[in-house]
Amino acid sequence: MGVVDRLNRFNEAHPWSHNDFYIPWIMRQLAGAPHSSALDVGCGTGNLLDRLAQRFDSVTGVEPDPATEQIAAARFSSHDAVKIRCSTLADVGLGERFDAITLVAVLHHLPLEETLGRLRGMLSPGGCLVIVGCYREETIVDRVFSLCALVFNPVVGFVKHRKVAGQLPAGMTAPTAAPTETLEQIKRAAQAQLPGCRVRRRLFWRYSVVFRNPV
Repeated sequence: MGVVDRLNRFNEAHPWSHNDFYIPWIMRQLAGAPHSSALDVGCGTGNLLDRLAQRFDSVTGVEPDPATEQIAAARFSSHDAVKIRCSTLADVGLGERFDAITLVAVLHHLPLEETLGRLRGMLSPGGCLVIVGCYREETIVDRVFSLCALVFNPVVGFVKHRKVAGQLPAGMTAPTAAPTETLEQIKRAAQAQLPGCRVRRRLFWRYSVVFRNPV
């Protein structure tokens, strides 16, 4: 058995969410936004929604996977400020505006430039859009960061979950797809559709985009 196979077996025994890892960072980016309404696109089982509900008066989560949406709906059934829709971004009304919009490992499931333009139009003046996404590896730098992630991934997994897991957490069972756009393609699209945005490479096969809508 090779080194990569051993790492994969270890990671499966000590699973942890790369998406949840960025929740505290996401909340820091939203600190300066108005706190009336927030939208989480592809909300999964609602881990980020839980944090958003502590900061915003009204929170909406959209999740296209019915099984995952049911888990989130049950989780927030007694929380009047949180609404869960079994739908996609395309189902959100064009006239709806939000002070904060978040997407975590979702954008690569959607048409890139069209979605970025739509998100900008849905953002209230002074609002903040935060994206944490996945990209297709292409360059040597991509592969170096991937190698670093391979090294740190089992370390974080062991620290978070020392006991061997019998199954994946519910928040890690939603359907996934491999990204098709490279980081450079994503940067160009983001800069075209979201003037002044910040695009950064992140650890654990992720990148971030932060855009603040002018008042």
